[in-house]
Amino acid sequence: METFYLIIVIVLFTLAISDLVVGVSNDAVNFLNSAIGSKAAPFRVIMIIAALGVLFGATFSSGMMEVARKGVFHPDMFSFSEIMIIFLAVMITDVLLLDLFNTFGLPTSTTVSIVFELLGAAVAVTIIKIYGSADTVAEMGAYINTSKALAIMAGILLSVVIAFSVGLIVQFFSRIIFSFNYKRSYKYFGALFGGFAITAIVFFILLKGAKGSSFITPERLDWINSHKMMILLINFAFWTTLLQILVSFFNINILKIIVLVGTFALAMAFAGNDLVNFIGVPLAGYSSYTAWVAAGSPDATGFTMDILKNPVQTPTLYLLIAGLVMVITLWLSRKARSVTATTIDLARQGDGDERFHSSYFARALVRRAMSLYHVSQKNLPASFMQKIERRFEKATSKEDEKGKPAFDLIRASVNLIVASILISIGTALKLPLSTTYVTFMVAMGTSLADGAWGRESAVYRITGVVTVITGWFFTAIIAFSVAFIIAMLISWGGWISITLLLAIAIFFIIKTHALHQKRDTEKKHDDQLNTPKKLHDGTTIFSACNQEVEAFILASAKIYSLLVENFIKENRKELKKLKGEIRDIQEKISALKKNIPNTIQLLREDSIGTGHHYVQVIDYLKESADSLYRLTKPAYDHVDNNHPPMIKTQVKGMQELEKLASHYLSLAHRIVSDKEFTKTDQMIDMKSTIISTIFDYKKKQIKLIKKESVGKKNSMFFLNFLSETGNLANLMHQMIEAEKAFVSYNQNGHPVEEEEEE
Repeated sequence: METFYLIIVIVLFTLAISDLVVGVSNDAVNFLNSAIGSKAAPFRVIMIIAALGVLFGATFSSGMMEVARKGVFHPDMFSFSEIMIIFLAVMITDVLLLDLFNTFGLPTSTTVSIVFELLGAAVAVTIIKIYGSADTVAEMGAYINTSKALAIMAGILLSVVIAFSVGLIVQFFSRIIFSFNYKRSYKYFGALFGGFAITAIVFFILLKGAKGSSFITPERLDWINSHKMMILLINFAFWTTLLQILVSFFNINILKIIVLVGTFALAMAFAGNDLVNFIGVPLAGYSSYTAWVAAGSPDATGFTMDILKNPVQTPTLYLLIAGLVMVITLWLSRKARSVTATTIDLARQGDGDERFHSSYFARALVRRAMSLYHVSQKNLPASFMQKIERRFEKATSKEDEKGKPAFDLIRASVNLIVASILISIGTALKLPLSTTYVTFMVAMGTSLADGAWGRESAVYRITGVVTVITGWFFTAIIAFSVAFIIAMLISWGGWISITLLLAIAIFFIIKTHALHQKRDTEKKHDDQLNTPKKLHDGTTIFSACNQEVEAFILASAKIYSLLVENFIKENRKELKKLKGEIRDIQEKISALKKNIPNTIQLLREDSIGTGHHYVQVIDYLKESADSLYRLTKPAYDHVDNNHPPMIKTQVKGMQELEKLASHYLSLAHRIVSDKEFTKTDQMIDMKSTIISTIFDYKKKQIKLIKKESVGKKNSMFFLNFLSETGNLANLMHQMIEAEKAFVSYNQNGHPVEEEEEE
């Protein structure tokens, strides 16, 4: 029996390492997004500073470990075997849940996860205990620490409102003081701003966070507490003076220093507050095991866990090892960057691709906000409104969207300062606040205050925020439910259930890793499409466009031929694959079309006329791709729904059109690749043949319908096939003609006509 529980302890620590990896991948967004979004320093420098903050902060988390031991349930009401079931269920659930959120790049709360997992597992075990005893469900309060659990939940929910409000207010007044053109004003006020910021961080992290440190002695803590004001004044004077010297005599951008110090502080606050979420349960499990062994390994079902009620001081070595695992993960995890990207995109100051669609709620909220703004304009003095608006005028930049920071250093500083202070207060009060909730909502509050959610992006950003917040509530529900079910299964199935659950967890993690790699590859592909590739003149833009047209014609020829072949064979699997291929092509061309404004902006003045032809070709590419999809999807649906196959006449028509289309598309490809646009007349002749053939088979189909020789589904599909084939032929010809005009423009070098401004 002792060996069995030793194996469980080993499994707990193995899961703890995995939990540290997936947990840091999720929570890296908390302390990286401001520095990365503002590009305060090279990525490597940001990561080094964050890593040092994590290592240092890990030693401050000892006092938080009691949350896992007695924060949610009364340990003295449970036996050793029951406690181990709870802890194992929690760790399995936590790894699965966090890995799932990381895969889809959604920031969630590790604190909420662990609290509700402990609650769910404890409730499951309590129900089993009550069922096997004379107790009733009404007495569950004796087992579950409901008051503490409710306090934790209330603190987490309250932190969301406070973080958003404080972030909005502080950012608003910071922008009033510095404006977007802050380089002048920060020379005078920047040192005071930085001195206050760094002093606040020192106060809340060093003075308050020292209570949870594993290496600060009670005597040293008493000395710090009795000299608070002196430490504060010395810090403020030192940092303000140092920063003023740096900006006045060395012209150093002190805002970058503030952001980097804030990154260190927030990484430290994160490790101090959230490390319990990853290793608190395994350490509590280990303490339970050692206490049980020390008692002589009595009956595991009768040995109560009163020991977990006692205060604990976690050895510094354990904390440092955990911190080291977090640091390694921080450097190597791709999922961490996916989660970070979500917050940065929602907080981005400039325009760009929005990763969320609009929703009714977002549209209604934006309309309401616009109405309130118009009311305030009417009721407040015009001179006052003008002064405010001038402070919020955006600084102009000639950088392309790819090179611009997502937001400036003022906002990054406020994000870090406000978030680190709020989290440090929570740590000092031993409230396991959600660092994800706090940092995310601070970032959203500062974004709103900065006017980042303009009319072009507001509905998408609000939808994104609502999506993330909704995910938080689902986190709580899912965490409770899954931990509840797993605890039940382990209680009933013993080691068999444990083995199966661990196998499922490993399989799930492998699958989500593969899914994330696929999404990461697709993201890189999309980024390449959305980044203009030095298309600064007519020659390079034509060359890039020509390559796209060539590739599309080849793909169209292949898809059309395989479509006819596999449809006739009723090969559903291949048709589904073809449908996926054409969807990928559609997305690729949609990205090119969406990126047209950025491409045109990068053209030199003497090449602007090229933009018209480029737009025209991309339009025909998009319409041709849509036509190809309208051919492919009905074919797949027809076979997928097991509708009757085509009759001989229809099969003959499809095969004949496939041959004609193959020759037609082959000619189109030769014209584009060899730039032999004199052969477009041949295309017209071949297109006429295709249209004529389509017309003949339409007549035959109408006769078959009149004779009722063919089913309705067959008729609908075949007529659609004929129409879309003709449409595709027409669009291909128009695209080649547009390409021909493009070539003519580039070869003849038509002058750019200046248009009068309206």
